[in-house]
Amino acid sequence: DSSYLEYDASANVDDGSCATLAVLGCTDSSYLEYDASANVDDGSCLTFICGNNLTYQGYDYATVLIGEQCWFAENLRSENYENGDAIPSGLGNSEWQNPSSGAVAVYNASASNLETYGRLYNWLAVDDARGLCPSGWDVPSDAEWTILTDHLGGESVAAGQMINSSGFSGLPGGLRSITGGYSNAGTHGYWWSSSPNGSNAWVRYLDYYYENVYRNNSLSPQSGFSVRCVRDAE
Repeated sequence: DSSYLEYDASANVDDGSCATLAVLGCTDSSYLEYDASANVDDGSCLTFICGNNLTYQGYDYATVLIGEQCWFAENLRSENYENGDAIPSGLGNSEWQNPSSGAVAVYNASASNLETYGRLYNWLAVDDARGLCPSGWDVPSDAEWTILTDHLGGESVAAGQMINSSGFSGLPGGLRSITGGYSNAGTHGYWWSSSPNGSNAWVRYLDYYYENVYRNNSLSPQSGFSVRCVRDAE
C-alpha cells in the first residue's frame, strides 16, 4: 500500500508491515508552512522564518533580520557551489596568484579560523554561475550592502553594529592577498558583493577598532575575502 511509509514497490503479497500512514506536508520547522503531523516532505516549505537556523550543505547557519533584509549571521564556510560541484581549494601561493577558476581557502589553513571566520573566496568563485549561496539566497549586491549600512546609521558609524549589536556578527576574518599570503585576521573584515565594477568588484570592509564601514572597488578579484548570503527580496 503506497499510502504507508513502509511501502515496498517490489512486494506483491501484503505481509501486514504497513504501519505508518504517510502524511504529506512541510517537515521543516524553520518555515511558516511547517506541519508537525507531516512525515513526508512535499515541497510546500516556502516561507523561511528569519532568525531560525538554515541548514546548507550539512551546516546550520544562524540568520538575522536587519530592517527588511534576512542575512546569514556568520560567514559562508562551504567548499562547494550550490549545485554540489567542489570549489578548488588547497592552492599554493603561485596557484592562488593566477587562478583559472573560483577558489576557496581557510585563513592559515587553521581549523580554529574556519570555525570562527568561515572560508575566504576569490571573486571568480563569487561570480560563478553555479552560485555560492543556497537557493533563494545570494551574495549581496552593492546596493543590498548599502541598504544594510544605511539601516545601521550609514557607513561612518555602521561598523560597530555590524560587529556586535545588530546580530550581523561581522567578525574580522582577514584576507588572503593576491600573492597568497594571509593577513589582518582579528582586526579587519572583508566581504565581497556580487556587483562587478570594471575588472574589479565592490567590496565592504571594516576595521575592528573604528566605526566606519568602507566601500571599495580597487581591491583585486584575486583576493580572498569572506562571503555572506542575503535572502532574495520577496
